[in-house]
Amino acid sequence: MIRPGFDDGPIWSPDGEWILFSTSNEATEYYKNSELAKVPAAGGNIVLLTAGFDESPDAVAWIPDGIRFLAFRKTRRGLFHLDPETGEVAAVTDSPLLIWDVDVTRDGRTFAFLAEDSGKLGEIYRSGAEPWQPEPVTAMTDQVAQWPLGTREVISWPSRDGTTIEGVLWKPEGFEPGRRYPLLVVIHGGPSWISYPRLVTSYVYPVQQWLAKGTLVLMPNYRGSTGYGEDFRSLNVRNLGVGDAWDVLSGVDHLVDQGLADPERLGAMGWSQGGYISAFLATSSDRFLAISVGAGISNWVTYYVNTDIHPFTRHYLRATPWDDPEIYAKTSPITYVKSSHTPTLIQHGENDARVPIPNAYELFQGLRDVGVETRLIVYQGFGHGITRPKERLAAVWHNWQWFAKYLWEEEVELPLD
Repeated sequence: MIRPGFDDGPIWSPDGEWILFSTSNEATEYYKNSELAKVPAAGGNIVLLTAGFDESPDAVAWIPDGIRFLAFRKTRRGLFHLDPETGEVAAVTDSPLLIWDVDVTRDGRTFAFLAEDSGKLGEIYRSGAEPWQPEPVTAMTDQVAQWPLGTREVISWPSRDGTTIEGVLWKPEGFEPGRRYPLLVVIHGGPSWISYPRLVTSYVYPVQQWLAKGTLVLMPNYRGSTGYGEDFRSLNVRNLGVGDAWDVLSGVDHLVDQGLADPERLGAMGWSQGGYISAFLATSSDRFLAISVGAGISNWVTYYVNTDIHPFTRHYLRATPWDDPEIYAKTSPITYVKSSHTPTLIQHGENDARVPIPNAYELFQGLRDVGVETRLIVYQGFGHGITRPKERLAAVWHNWQWFAKYLWEEEVELPLD
């Protein structure tokens, strides 16, 4: 039987009578929960197991005492026990904060897993099933013990429409209460992904170096983010960009109102969906001194006709551009380009199939036409991500240079060929 959506990741029950699998339960929208289900190995009716669990579970194993799966709960990613008969779910542990990969011995008595938290890098742990007492096997965190990493905490604030938004606030080493700091906002991709409190972060934004320079960094989990349930992930349906901008700007306002952020020294950036939100902010807000748009969408029509995932746009905007051109215009950064004032760096992979490069060309030309300071950097040979070390380092330096110029009035010479 062919069903809509997906069914994948089969796992045998210990007695060989059942097969556990992940399923969209015939839903096709990107923002819907996935589920775990079982079906008799000999064939028969599908039994849904996680209908009462409001997030997307990632199956680990079916062992003699039940099923184990991983899932986000806000900014935590923990291990859960699922009763294959009743569907009852119970948390196995809330420590470490973020558990990524788990392996289990065949008898179900010993677990090995990769995990991290706000004070430790990713480490390998092991634990017995009962009692759950994780013991680290590696000591990767020792290599950064002398780094000035500052602190990370989860904060929350009300958005423009009253929705509670969480985010991770990074504070520099030696943070002084009562002092206002420059604030850089780093917006995650997705939208169905999440920022979480980890010890060190990377990709193309030099967060650790900005912290060492005495900067606050906010990573908002805007509406649509993973970890907060299906209803929250649905809040930017037909509201992309608009509601996302509410969430980012209200977070900035919150830190300004708390006396933490300097309202005169603000910057924003992001990649993929984070790049789209950054582009939306660049064309619809004048709050920031500088913005960096990484692999961002500038026009949903341009995106729709070029991307390798056409259903994404139809799912979130609930229409094609031919059926509802107004919603495509409302949610496209390019619509507001004549209101732009913010100096904007645009970074994009030459061969990006997910967010094709015409989006970058369109935003770049639009900003130039209205007299906004802008720079376009195309990373030759790359797709949606900058995946090789040398070029990724170059992208880091490009962001360091851009924000140094506008937030600190510093001219940085790139140490790159």
